[in-house]
Order: sequence, then structure tokens, then C-alpha cells
Amino acid sequence: MTTPFTTRRAALAGVVAIPVTPFAEDGSVDRDAHRTLLRRLLDAGITTVTPGGNTGEFYALTPEERRLVTELTVAEAGERAEVLVGVGHDVPTALASARHARELGASMVMVHQPVHPYLSPGGWVDYHRAVAEAVPELGVVPYIRAAQLPGARLAELADHCPNVIGAKYAVPDAVRFAAFARDAGLERFTWVAGLAEPYAPSYFSAGADGFTSGLVNVAPALSLAMLDALRSGDHPGAMKVWERIRRFEELRAANGSADNVSVVKEALASLGLCRRDVRPPSTPLPEETRAEVAAIVAGWPV
Repeated sequence: MTTPFTTRRAALAGVVAIPVTPFAEDGSVDRDAHRTLLRRLLDAGITTVTPGGNTGEFYALTPEERRLVTELTVAEAGERAEVLVGVGHDVPTALASARHARELGASMVMVHQPVHPYLSPGGWVDYHRAVAEAVPELGVVPYIRAAQLPGARLAELADHCPNVIGAKYAVPDAVRFAAFARDAGLERFTWVAGLAEPYAPSYFSAGADGFTSGLVNVAPALSLAMLDALRSGDHPGAMKVWERIRRFEELRAANGSADNVSVVKEALASLGLCRRDVRPPSTPLPEETRAEVAAIVAGWPV
């Protein structure tokens, strides 16, 4: 029997786009550019979008801006895509954001890895349980970045909260992911490779169903080509895409991902789609890197 959660789980088994948050010259969120970029993703065939992701500079936005980005995304997506809203910070803030997403008509929330320096596995469960119980109608997707978290804890969370339907796993270790997913229940959740295209082939081989993407803002055709190859078991085809995007993703990952968002926005700026502006702690790229990004993107389908 098909249920709303069945549909939402299926939506996670694809390219989960993490849109950028474009800024206007005065530093505010550029609403027109935001709509244009979202429409471009939807027209390309993207069916799951995450306002409030890290590529959207979640932690650099004010509470009002996070609400605005969610509102703009839900309004633009309409019936064309599932909206997976990023929520986080302290528990009351996360609950308020999740309830706001529900009021707007979003179908799911992605719960950012708690950034408190002291994280116990039991406390992780308590944090996510508070969010999931506040919005039982929504699908809940924990964003897992803590390598020390055992898979059994995700299973424990879902025992209490059946609306926990998937996990975005972003630990850079495919072997650890394979073990975590099986300890939690491989068939019980939809598994999203949270480190995007560079890790998608190895994570799919270990059981992932979909992957997140910031690259998709720039070249949706490449992200979708990788997904098609992975779904069909065409590993060489997926690796051909991997080779095309390799240098771009290396620039994003350099120095602890210092320029992760800056590279994506620079690429969009080179296409005339938005300004290159990012907020601290990110910084604009140096001139030589800007030129390299523009040269890479010039060879891609856009």
C-alpha cells in the first residue's frame, strides 16, 4: 500500500538538490535569483530540494532568512518537487523550524547534525526524537556526520518515531557507511549519500539509494546522468561523470571544504545566474581560482 511516507522515501532515492542562497548587492537574500535558480532545477527534472542545507549557507542565515528561504522554496516547488527543509540549532529553534515547514506544506525535514561539541549517542537520539515527535506528519531525515554514532541508535530512534524514514550519511568512509546502514536496517530507511557525487559511486555499491548535490545548481544534467548510471548498475558510466566533475569537486573539498559554497556560487556567477557573494566564514575565491572554475563550467552542459 502506498502511503505519504512511501512517496517521500522514493523522493529521497534520487538527486537531493541543495540549492544555494543567492545574495543581492545589499547583502539580503535575492528573492528573484532564488526563484530563477529553483525554477532551473525543477525544469531540469529535479524532484527533491533542500532549503536550509549547507550549500545554502544554513549557519550563516538569520532565523528570518531561514524562514524566508523555506517559504520561497515551497512556493516555487508547488506540486513539482518534494521539499526537505533543513532544521537545526538548539532544540526549541529546530522544533519551531520544523513546525514552520509543516505549516507551509513541506513534506520532510532534514535535521542537521547537532553542532554542540559534546555529543553522546543517547543525546543524539533525544535531539532527533524531539524534532520527529513535534511533526509526526512529516518525514524526518537525520543528517549524520558523527563517525562514532552506531547504526543501532538510528534504529532506536525509528522505533520511537516511525516518521524517521531515511538518513543522509556524510561520514567520508564507505566501509563505515556499509556497516552503519546494515546495523540500522538497510531496507528500513532510504539511504542518501550525503557527500554528493564524489562519494556516490562507492556509497551506492554499499547500499545508498540517492545522493545530495550542490553541483546540481550548476549542471543538473551531470548530476542526473550520474544518478541514471548508478540506478542502472553502469559503474563505468557513473565514473565517466565522476571524472568530468572531479576537479570542480576537488576545489570545493580543498582545505577542509573551505570553499565548498564559494566554488558553486562562482560557477553560477560565471553563467550569469547569481552573484558570487558568500558570507563569513566563507570567502570569495581568488582570481586564479575564479578563472579555473569558469573554464571548467564552460565545458559542461548547462
